[in-house]
Amino acid sequence: MSKILRSLLMGGSSLQIRSGLASQRRLIHQTAIRRSYEEEKVSIDKILETLPVEDQKRSSIMRNIGISAHIDSGKTTFTERVLFYTGRIKAIHEVRGRDNVGAKMDSMDLEREKGITIQSAATYCSWDKDNENYHFNLIDTPGHIDFTIEVERALRVLDGAVLVVCAVSGVQSQTVTVDRQMRRYNVPRITFINKMDRMGADPFRAIQQINAKLKMPAAAIQVPIGAESELKGVVNIIDRVALYNEGPQGTIIRKADVPPELVDLVEEKRSLLIETLADVDDEITELYLEEKEPTTEQIKNAIRRATIARKFTPVLMGSALANTGIQSVLDSVVDYLPNPAEILNKGLDVKQDEAPVELIPSSKEPFVSLAFKLEEGKYGQLTYLRVYQGKIKKGGFITNVKTGKKVKVSRLVRMHSEEMEDVDEVGPGEICATFGIDCASGDTFTDGSSQITMSSMFVPDAVISLSITPKSKDTTNFSKAMNRFQKEDPTFRVKYDSESKETIISGMGELHLEIYVERMKREYGVDCVTGKPQVSYREAITLPADFDYSHKKQSGGAGQFAKVAGTLAPVEGENIFETAIVGGKIPEKFLLACRKGFEEATEKGPLIGHKVLGVNMLINDGAVHVVDSNELSFRTATVAAFKQAFMKATPVILEPIMSVDVTAPNEFQGSAIALLNKVTAIIQDTENGPDEFTITAECPLNQMFGFATSLRAATQGKGEFSLEFKHFAQAPVHLQKELIAEFQKKQQEEKK
Repeated sequence: MSKILRSLLMGGSSLQIRSGLASQRRLIHQTAIRRSYEEEKVSIDKILETLPVEDQKRSSIMRNIGISAHIDSGKTTFTERVLFYTGRIKAIHEVRGRDNVGAKMDSMDLEREKGITIQSAATYCSWDKDNENYHFNLIDTPGHIDFTIEVERALRVLDGAVLVVCAVSGVQSQTVTVDRQMRRYNVPRITFINKMDRMGADPFRAIQQINAKLKMPAAAIQVPIGAESELKGVVNIIDRVALYNEGPQGTIIRKADVPPELVDLVEEKRSLLIETLADVDDEITELYLEEKEPTTEQIKNAIRRATIARKFTPVLMGSALANTGIQSVLDSVVDYLPNPAEILNKGLDVKQDEAPVELIPSSKEPFVSLAFKLEEGKYGQLTYLRVYQGKIKKGGFITNVKTGKKVKVSRLVRMHSEEMEDVDEVGPGEICATFGIDCASGDTFTDGSSQITMSSMFVPDAVISLSITPKSKDTTNFSKAMNRFQKEDPTFRVKYDSESKETIISGMGELHLEIYVERMKREYGVDCVTGKPQVSYREAITLPADFDYSHKKQSGGAGQFAKVAGTLAPVEGENIFETAIVGGKIPEKFLLACRKGFEEATEKGPLIGHKVLGVNMLINDGAVHVVDSNELSFRTATVAAFKQAFMKATPVILEPIMSVDVTAPNEFQGSAIALLNKVTAIIQDTENGPDEFTITAECPLNQMFGFATSLRAATQGKGEFSLEFKHFAQAPVHLQKELIAEFQKKQQEEKK
């Protein structure tokens, strides 16, 4: 708002005032991000001043970046070109190539067979720019929502990202999810519009969608030379120079003047770039208000500042498959994405009640690193580490902050997909891997001199479960596989149901669990029989209810006695346990037992045995017996009181509602809508492109089993869809009755 007022006060032209008013909404949206980054910037500048010269130099030539996008936007193809142009690999192999080799970063057989990325893969490469050799730690992440934890853990440790967007489909459902994940970890990004050689490619429509759907100010820094099959290269609109990829596989870049037919478009998009930067960068704002033309250097500096501050994303374009425009992206990674010293990383000091501590990317500081990914390799567990502070040496000792266990680093490697390169030492800001360390994903390691722990990554709840039973009686390998997969993937959960005597596995979707069942067969030789997929329902209450429960048990000698009273009420979000005991009617140690009873009761609700969501249990009265009261009595009393109040509080069953995105050729739109209506989906939005349409809808997960087969049949195999958990909502009454009846029948059978 202040910029608009200043424009008016300074007698700005009507064009400037219109521009200011048009950008008002964007400015308001950016205020919170800007303030947080400006607060960080003060700390970052102080840290940079104190960094030793050698650490400043080492950080300045390093970039930790991830490649993220919607499914089939060409991330892995793009990464393959990056590795080729940086000299990391000698030949390009395609994701679904005919040579049976597959892309370098898809090292798992299943990935090569299905043509999808399942696990994020890390590599290390170098890029020469302006006579300087830059080092990239690069992570290629999956696009499928079922493997979302791989994106979470990669973004948790990276300093920047390349968001790949399809030139035809534009911003899709998973693009929105990836954007949300980048914001969660404050990761700046540059955007690459891929597949410019495809029919229907429209990069400027994609940029409009980034602005509108992602609420991220974005502007092109390139325009294409030709389009679709006529794509020849790109024009860098900042320098006003045309770039053509020539030679074998586009390795030679020929610079030339801007083609005459593109001069007007280049100037138009250059003006739009400056106008967009004026909304997010103060220096360009001043020049814009004074009607001065910023220099090339000023534009580049403004893009860098605004990108690192997460207020803007520069947009490049090209085609990975047609070997066009990739080198420009590598140059932009160097120019516009931050080095490890330009991002503020914080740890929590365990000794100081988890007070935040700013980590300094200096090799002279005490060592701090985060184990963000685990893999079972041929030499044992491979642990990926991101070093935030200090350095780690081969043969040195590091301490797991959670367990206090000290371990020796016998081998230190840099990863290149499934291959590895031995190193003797790794400094701050780098990503490496080591063997022989027993830890879990998200553990922090230090040199033992400090008790600093890193905040862990966000782990979403599982939405689907199924029973699994090994065909053979030898369950050793089955147990090994289960333990390993749980350790590697926090979204893969295993529990043994003592009532049904079944092992239940839970995950993010059908594909997620299908992949693990297949991996168990291939990697451990364990063939399994799986049950019908089960939806992870939740139980909740709609009204408050009081409880007053006494637990008494006499069996000769000391018995059991506990009395608890209070209220059970519905709340938004997570479960809450509270106590308001006056006069010490229930001692503190028994209240702790009550809390354990509450946690036990919410794990398995009284209605259908599923988790309870959104309840607040308040215990405000009770009684103890001098001899007969103990922790077990109060735990048992709390569980019973919870069940008693729960059934009085008008309980309901909640089902997971999924956000569904269906994309198919335009001629199948009617069939797709009919199919969505059949599965009781509520259509939120429909977007029609030149060849394809995209329907966004919300649908109960319970209705989505077998949807892939139905969609293929309705669209002659040309339709695709993606699913993402949205929220829990009350299930239809008839479904609730069915589920309760089924649960009661099951309990009666077990009693017999």
